[in-house]
Amino acid sequence: MKQRILTGDRPTASLHIGHLVGSLRSRVALQREYDTFVLIADVQALTDHFEHPRKVRDNVLEVALDYLAVGLDQQSATFVVQSRIPEIAELTVFYLNLVTVSHLRQNPTVKAEIVQKGFGESVPAGFFVYPVSQAADITAFGAHLVPVGDDQLPMIEQTVEIVRRFNRLYAPVLVEPKALVGDVPRLPGLDGRPKMSKSAGNAIFLSDSADEVARKVKGMYTDPNHLTVEAPGSVEGNPVFAYLDAFDSDKQKVAELKAHYRRGGLGDVKVKRYLTEVLDATLTPIRERRRSFGRDLDEVERIVREGTRKGREVASETAASVKRAMHLDFFEARVH
Repeated sequence: MKQRILTGDRPTASLHIGHLVGSLRSRVALQREYDTFVLIADVQALTDHFEHPRKVRDNVLEVALDYLAVGLDQQSATFVVQSRIPEIAELTVFYLNLVTVSHLRQNPTVKAEIVQKGFGESVPAGFFVYPVSQAADITAFGAHLVPVGDDQLPMIEQTVEIVRRFNRLYAPVLVEPKALVGDVPRLPGLDGRPKMSKSAGNAIFLSDSADEVARKVKGMYTDPNHLTVEAPGSVEGNPVFAYLDAFDSDKQKVAELKAHYRRGGLGDVKVKRYLTEVLDATLTPIRERRRSFGRDLDEVERIVREGTRKGREVASETAASVKRAMHLDFFEARVH
């Protein structure tokens, strides 16, 4: 049997180019080598969008379109809607007993996102414990490998700890996963922030038109001290060059541009114009496939519905094994 992959995204908006280099490319490359499950994490999205459930619902098919557009094949990858798998919630409840509040409080990803979202002391409990829910996602499908951005590594570490503790306390029924970080662990935002984010409004989306991409690139943050074309510029911390590193296959050309920029004589406008061309070459086929699949949303919904049905079967088997290990299989025990 093939080993399994579990990965996914929150349907709060369409996916962006940070997702593309962070994990989507890895998913596409590995989808035929592994039994691949891709979770559309609508329940997790509600942990900080609970006041806007319609927004989350409306983006489920948008995210599915992005998956199909980047090359995830419905014959190889199974798309699953999280809220339609009640076994995940069941596993989350069991796992909560294996994690301390102090440990959750120290999770670096959760800490950073609490600050980013401005929760303060009003952090929703659902958001606070979502690393445990994520462990339930991963283990429900028996995932061996989880493609993630580097900011999600603490979540995989938390999952491994839960798996080890469960298997030690009850029975060795859960698979211990490994993280797979993409070639570009994290893409900075258009505004120079360390991470591109849907919520921060500093992203280029896979669904953006060519004109929209050009507009966003034109307004990108660069070296603030590079005031004239003749002046030397800094490549380090400059998102324009980070994007060229991520998307331009002509590495010699990028190296030449960096050297030229550092010594002076290369303006931001010219570099941004070149970056726009590079991004357009990457995004044009994605846009075309997205447009093609978007003409038949009923078929996209059928793909997601069928994938969710298959996912429920797998998660049900895991939940049954977990209950047996915890001696919660009351009625099954009587039958046998």
